[in-house]
Amino acid sequence: MASDSKRATRARMTGTQRRAQLLDVSRRLFAEKGFDNTSVEEIAARAEVSKPVVYEHFGGKEGIYAVVVDREIQTLTGALTDALEEGGHPKVMVERTALALLTYIEESEDGFRILVRDSPVAQATGTFSSLIGDVASQVEHLLAAQFKKQALDPRTAPMYAQMLVGMVALTGQWWLDARSPKKAEVAAHLVNLAWNGLEGLERRPALTRQP
Repeated sequence: MASDSKRATRARMTGTQRRAQLLDVSRRLFAEKGFDNTSVEEIAARAEVSKPVVYEHFGGKEGIYAVVVDREIQTLTGALTDALEEGGHPKVMVERTALALLTYIEESEDGFRILVRDSPVAQATGTFSSLIGDVASQVEHLLAAQFKKQALDPRTAPMYAQMLVGMVALTGQWWLDARSPKKAEVAAHLVNLAWNGLEGLERRPALTRQP
């Protein structure tokens, strides 16, 4: 009777529901085991469907992986873009960007684990490294304007943008497993180094606006 009930539940799923279920199952498996070590058989078994169902919806493992990665990149890109486009003092913008990445890691751990691995298939929106490059390009314009105000060479802004965004991204990768100290404290220390430099580090940095 129990197996009959399960089959009936599966049969009631619409195509949209099944697709969402397969994406959710695959996302967890890719985060746990990586692309190479995840098979269509495992995806099907975890979703309690046959292999042909996976092929029907996504054409294979590469297809479902591409959709998973694309969705995660869109989510992270949206969060980082919102943080940058809100405007305000450059220091506050750095704070918001750091918090946006750390919040994404906190709320989408599986997604971030997938993104920071090398992508085995071409993605329409690129890999994590190209995403970080896109964010650096946006930061570049902000830095160039700030450099002009301080009589610094704006031609060096692209290099500093890569340094700044790379620092935040690598710290995020470290915090993914460390998870200590708390998110706001990590962001405050990131801004402390980025804004004050080693010589001017504050002993107890704090964010301008607490999350």
